Amino acid sequence: MDGCDYYAERAEDCRRVSAISPELYDVYDVKKGLRDKDGNGVKAGITKISKVVGVEKTDKGLVPCEGRLSYRGYDIRDLISRHSGDGPRFEEAAYLLLFGKLPSREETETFRSMLMKNMDLPGVFVKDVIFREYGHDIMNTMARGVLGLSGYDDRAMDCSLENVVRQCMAIIGRLPMLAVYGYHSHNHYDNNGHLIILRPDPDLGMAENIMAMLRPDGKYTRLEAEVLDIALTLHMEHGGGNNSAFTARVVSSSGSDTYSVITAALLSLKGPKHGGANVKVMEMADDIKAHVPDTDDKEALAAYLTKIVDKEAFDRQGLVYGMGHAVYTLSDPRAVILRSYAGKLAKEKGREKDMRLFEAIEELSPDIIRSRRPHATSVCANVDLYSGFLYDMLGIPSELFTPMFAVARAVGWSAHRIEELITSGKIIRPKYVSIAEDREFMSAYPGDGSDIGGDGGQGNWSRRGLNRTPLSRDKSHGPCPRGPCM
Repeated sequence: MDGCDYYAERAEDCRRVSAISPELYDVYDVKKGLRDKDGNGVKAGITKISKVVGVEKTDKGLVPCEGRLSYRGYDIRDLISRHSGDGPRFEEAAYLLLFGKLPSREETETFRSMLMKNMDLPGVFVKDVIFREYGHDIMNTMARGVLGLSGYDDRAMDCSLENVVRQCMAIIGRLPMLAVYGYHSHNHYDNNGHLIILRPDPDLGMAENIMAMLRPDGKYTRLEAEVLDIALTLHMEHGGGNNSAFTARVVSSSGSDTYSVITAALLSLKGPKHGGANVKVMEMADDIKAHVPDTDDKEALAAYLTKIVDKEAFDRQGLVYGMGHAVYTLSDPRAVILRSYAGKLAKEKGREKDMRLFEAIEELSPDIIRSRRPHATSVCANVDLYSGFLYDMLGIPSELFTPMFAVARAVGWSAHRIEELITSGKIIRPKYVSIAEDREFMSAYPGDGSDIGGDGGQGNWSRRGLNRTPLSRDKSHGPCPRGPCM
């Protein structure tokens, strides 16, 4: 039996032994995925960082409403539209989330300056960590980078509050470097592209530096920088119950260090069910354009969207990516804001036809989804419908879509880590109901005995003429024709 056959058989064993009847979740009153039947999350904690609202309480119970998102009590729409001055929104909102108040112009500038100082990576880090350990998955590159940075921090394991604040600000400042440099390394070594590395400008903001470092000539328009600044601000935080923020809280509650916490959150976000949806939106749009001759023909577009929902087209998962949300019902405020800026950028870039396609998807999809799934009573566009399109118009490669999400969300992860350290003090340890049945032990080798004996752990192995040796990583037998089995 070769390796592939062995692993396939063991995978079948796993399916058999791990299968749990869905009815048992009702029997034991277990909220699968920590959500009730209506999709509402169970209460796992209390936070003052942000609020996500998708329904309102009335005399008739909970009813859908226009979505609202607030950072420390301030509506996200006000933070975007009533932004003070011409400076970057990202730094102002990050200060607010971390420290609980809107900063003055002087406080914002000091905070921006501190973040920019942290953008410099130590010593030969870029060569030894980013270039030497490059890979096509930039999120993995970022995760390795964050863990690698702990080796340059003499107080890496110190969880005192002032040190955690210092570490969080350092990671927030350096994540863009890990993302952009990681992409350049991948593009050079894997795609045979040019390798041009630009250093950050200490006089610029986060979004401006990202735009400059991504482009060989370092040039960008004011609108491009503003759009990225707004996108980063909108992705910065979304409640303690989202998967990566909860991961940050869980790992923080165990007493682990900041580098490990942010790495865990990064690897949670990279999952396609969490942070990778905007890539799927762009793939879906390309598929639609390949199969619908004129995307301005709403009748033809609706017919193809119906095929997508019926699992007859695109990836056959039955999902219109960028539509629907776990909390928002009538609207996602982030999508509403991004739609308006996508329209402005599409006009500057000459991509009005693409913009009309995304607006048509938003218009047509809810009725199509509801006609096929009666339980889906409230369907609205989410932030992913327009974020991928915006990144694409900015010339940001798709490999960096989720990393840009991570660059922004690191602020929220940091705020949740700090709040968890200050307010909780208990390790997060939910209960799983065990349905394992007790069994009487019987030797798997009848007649061979089950005692280990006094031979230093060799036991029955030595009696069969076998030696217990460590697993070998020798691959001299050659690669498996069906993939990397060893």
